[in-house]
Amino acid sequence: MSTPVIAGKVRVVGRSPLRMAWDRIKQDRSAKIASGIIGFFLLLALTAPVFTWIMHTTPDEFHPETLDPEFATNPIGRFGGISGTHWFGVEPRTGRDVFLRFVYGARTSLTIALTATLVATVIGIIVGLISGFFGGKTDLALSRTMEITLAFPSILFALAITPVLENVFEDLGLPPGNTTRIPVMIFVLAMFGWPYIARIVRGQVISLREREFVEAARALGASRFHLVFNQILPNLWAPILVTVALNIPTMITAEAALTFLGAGVIDPASDWGAMLLASVPFYSINPTYTFIPGFALFLLVLSFSLLGDSIRDALDPRGSR
Repeated sequence: MSTPVIAGKVRVVGRSPLRMAWDRIKQDRSAKIASGIIGFFLLLALTAPVFTWIMHTTPDEFHPETLDPEFATNPIGRFGGISGTHWFGVEPRTGRDVFLRFVYGARTSLTIALTATLVATVIGIIVGLISGFFGGKTDLALSRTMEITLAFPSILFALAITPVLENVFEDLGLPPGNTTRIPVMIFVLAMFGWPYIARIVRGQVISLREREFVEAARALGASRFHLVFNQILPNLWAPILVTVALNIPTMITAEAALTFLGAGVIDPASDWGAMLLASVPFYSINPTYTFIPGFALFLLVLSFSLLGDSIRDALDPRGSR
């Protein structure tokens, strides 16, 4: 608590739990470093078009002059052709600029992962609220649905269902290519992501629905909608925020894995998983091409995980001890 002095008197000013949590996060060194790294990658993704103007090229433009005339797959120069013109070098065989594909890949990967997390969170909150509040057969049906969904091997099932859903969406009028593939990826990732949030919300709702403040609102004639969204939901933001922060790195990894396994974005669109897939045949002659997206993926996932842990510790300091 802060204790400002007013006219010679000491007045104690209380702080809300969210304010205290925010103060703890600001003092957490891990949270500061993780937030800085995440902000850096988000800034790269948002400013990707600026780099095309600075470098006078695009991520899809071929540069055959950067390749060895004798061994056409090898970039000229050391470290994959890194130079003042091509900051991260060029792709073997095509000569496309790796840095531009990297920053546009950050945009693609983060867009898919964050959108899928948002969709999964909304679905999980709604299902968890309904399941935990109403109980009975409703809770039984929704709980079994969560368990069945969690029982599926998500990556293998996503690989199998992605082309099927893509054909269905194309039959509905969506154009072929990434215009359809990206929404399908978001849909598939969200469908396997919502049960984790729903189970946590359900458990919290069950513990809150019989609390005194809920019973008091019910006695005053509050509707079920009011009880769920005005009395219970505001008390769930702490576990929801922690779950979302820890789910984002899972989504990023899953998106990269789908692309690496061939069920992700389609070339020439750039993506970190696609860059890793394209770099596999050339890791011995151009290791930087593999290292750059791989290390960025590792760093971003680690940062989100550390930030999620910091948020959890800040919102529940007793649990962290």
